[in-house]
Amino acid sequence: AQLYVNYCIGCHSLNFLRYNRLADDLNLSEEMVEENLMFTDAKFGEPMSNSVTKEAGEQYFGKAPPDLSLIGRSRGADWIFNYWWSFYRDESGAWNNTLLENAAMPHVLWQLQGIQEPIYETRMEGEVEVRTVAALELVEPGSMSESEYKTAMRDLSAFLDYASEPIQLKRKKIGIWVMAFLAFFAFLAFLLKSEYWRDVH
Repeated sequence: AQLYVNYCIGCHSLNFLRYNRLADDLNLSEEMVEENLMFTDAKFGEPMSNSVTKEAGEQYFGKAPPDLSLIGRSRGADWIFNYWWSFYRDESGAWNNTLLENAAMPHVLWQLQGIQEPIYETRMEGEVEVRTVAALELVEPGSMSESEYKTAMRDLSAFLDYASEPIQLKRKKIGIWVMAFLAFFAFLAFLLKSEYWRDVH
């Protein structure tokens, strides 16, 4: 949550997640959330949104930054995790991404990861020579080691997965009891059916 607030919420809102729900689920006090996760005049019960309008997003990025409330459900945590590893600086000096090529988003975490540059390979497709990115090479280290960055991105991906469906952990726990009840009810129904049909045969 702290990584998201520090690096992402400036552009990407979480309009379906409220600060008080986050506090309840993560066992945080209202004071901890206000001191560490709330840097605007938002109220404790309000959604985790920002002030970037669609028009401003289109003006500065070419495309309005999307709300990420449901990115965990639509893309999955594994995709999000790999996305953070796939940024590189291309020959023009601009940021690009092998997973989502020509994304309008810059690499906001480059100070943590460092700067990667591509290693290209060329191949022939018919009579056309095609150049693709074969691998990425870290040419300038960031403030985090590779293992630290991996842990941070795992946490950030897990947070976005949680934000897309905060009830999922409780849902899975409840699901176990529901399945147990249905199995028990099916057993009772089988005994009842056996009793009813005993004299028919």
